[in-house]
Amino acid sequence: MSIDGVSGRTSYIGTSIIGLRNQLNELTQQLASGKVSTTYAGQGADRGFALSLRAQVSSINAFANTATNVNTRIGVLNLALQGMTNIGTSVKSAASSSTIVLNNNGQTSGQITAQAAFSNAVSLLNSQSGDRYLFSGRTTDKAATVPAEVMLAGTGTQAGLTQLINERRQADQGVGNMAHLTVSSPPATTTVTSLGEDGSSFGLKLGAITSSLTGATVTQPAGAPPSATIDLGAVNPNNGDKISFNFNLPDGTSETISLTATTTSPAPAGSFLIGVDTVATTANLQAALTSSIQTLGDTALVAASAIAASDNFFNPSATITGSAVNNQAAVPAPITGATLLSGAAGTDSLAASFAAGDTITVNGTPITFVASGATGNQLNVTDSVQALLAKVDSISGATTPSTVSGGAIALHGADNENLSISSSNTAAFAALGFNAPATATPAPLRVNGPPFATATNLIGGTPANTVSWYTGEVGADSARGTAIARVDQAVTVQYGARANEEALRYQLQNIAVYAAVTTNANNPNSKAQINALQQRISANLAPQNGQQSIQDMQAEIAGAQTAIKGATDRQTQLKGMAQTMLDSIEGINADEVAIKILALQTNLQASYQTTSMLYQTTLTKFLPI
Repeated sequence: MSIDGVSGRTSYIGTSIIGLRNQLNELTQQLASGKVSTTYAGQGADRGFALSLRAQVSSINAFANTATNVNTRIGVLNLALQGMTNIGTSVKSAASSSTIVLNNNGQTSGQITAQAAFSNAVSLLNSQSGDRYLFSGRTTDKAATVPAEVMLAGTGTQAGLTQLINERRQADQGVGNMAHLTVSSPPATTTVTSLGEDGSSFGLKLGAITSSLTGATVTQPAGAPPSATIDLGAVNPNNGDKISFNFNLPDGTSETISLTATTTSPAPAGSFLIGVDTVATTANLQAALTSSIQTLGDTALVAASAIAASDNFFNPSATITGSAVNNQAAVPAPITGATLLSGAAGTDSLAASFAAGDTITVNGTPITFVASGATGNQLNVTDSVQALLAKVDSISGATTPSTVSGGAIALHGADNENLSISSSNTAAFAALGFNAPATATPAPLRVNGPPFATATNLIGGTPANTVSWYTGEVGADSARGTAIARVDQAVTVQYGARANEEALRYQLQNIAVYAAVTTNANNPNSKAQINALQQRISANLAPQNGQQSIQDMQAEIAGAQTAIKGATDRQTQLKGMAQTMLDSIEGINADEVAIKILALQTNLQASYQTTSMLYQTTLTKFLPI
């Protein structure tokens, strides 16, 4: 008979102890980690739901990080926009209140203020958030503009705004400060005053004439180029009779020259002397009108010219310039706006005529020629070159009107947009000065010279000779769409910006021209020049109806902030609920686990004691002594 040891029969006790110890280790790990298990397998039947909840929480955290970054960028953007608004306000105030006392450089204290403000404005437009330029559109790794000093003074062979302003002033003033106008008597007349333009796209443009001159006959401006006449006839005007000439200036403003007939000799300023007869009075009227035009050409015209030059510099447009061509008149002469698009030999018409059915295509839109009754994008074959230019401008959206001068046509496109033109009739197209389909990209406009005083049109500057102030991304789409962020599964926000947006560009160009213009203190008209400039700057920096404002930009960006806040608030609530549910699956009740650990420790202690007693039991203890 064999006797078995205790260990073989009691091994199940050791197995039980190991199980209790494993439970204790697992509970201890739960208490330390706060989780039911370190593996998804240990999470039970809800492990799939836990995976989904964890992915949702992770997604919300990612959206929160995006929202934080975007809010930071928007914050910097808003600071820059508010800074631009404050700069505009300070320069407007300086232009409105600055005394006209010129320093050694020919500038006022208000212009000195504008110089500092301009540099500050350029700095704001080159604002960064991290390594991202905020006003460069999609080219976020590149500054939005060239430095302020380069914009004004240029660099190397590239002309800056100051040079373009000086060139434009010469072009607008013309020869003898007559602003491309002539005052004369037509041949074989002695009582008629003719006031006409010379066909240049620069200088003063004729507006309506109003007259109370007794016995005078006024013919309003007409023709191409326009001209008007005043015939005093046989009867002298009365003392106090007036005649007023309205002129349109390059910046879109207008000025009026009013002359009063007087018997006072010498005639006071703003009047002309009534002579012994209408012949003498006509001569006096012409002299007074000539002097008044020269004064206007050296005062308000100088300011208007500078504003126009600044607009051409900051608001580039595409330009296509044809070659100079002649009409088919008996004595061929350069084509003008009055030249007909078709006609017989010996007439003021193109050397090769357009015919019904021919087309001229502008930016993909055809202009069709018809025999008569033109509507929409049609032209009659008997229409003039000027009618064609107007139709081209209406299709291209040009803000700078296309011109014909010296027989050469200059076509301008819309602001910051390409321009293309072609025709089905190559012979007639060549008679307009275009030998092949032509295209052009936006560029700063400048006077086609030298010489500048006799220049007739604008041309596009090139990268070699003219500074391009904006260096960011150019696009026809919305600037806001250049920076898009997803802040929720179904919510995206747009917060991009371009420094060449209308509101920013318009403010920058007005501050720049105020800072750039200088005048000669020895010129008796210097104060009038600066006064005219300050009036325009003050008016231009006021809110403009129908034009984008910086406040509009801020409102659009505020909309993005509102969307971000709404999405973030929803995500905060959703994350809280998801985290609560996730904790209920993955988490533990620390008190409950601690109680279980204490119970297991007690059981394990008792098991150890019992096992120890069993393993110490031997047969000798049961044998009689």
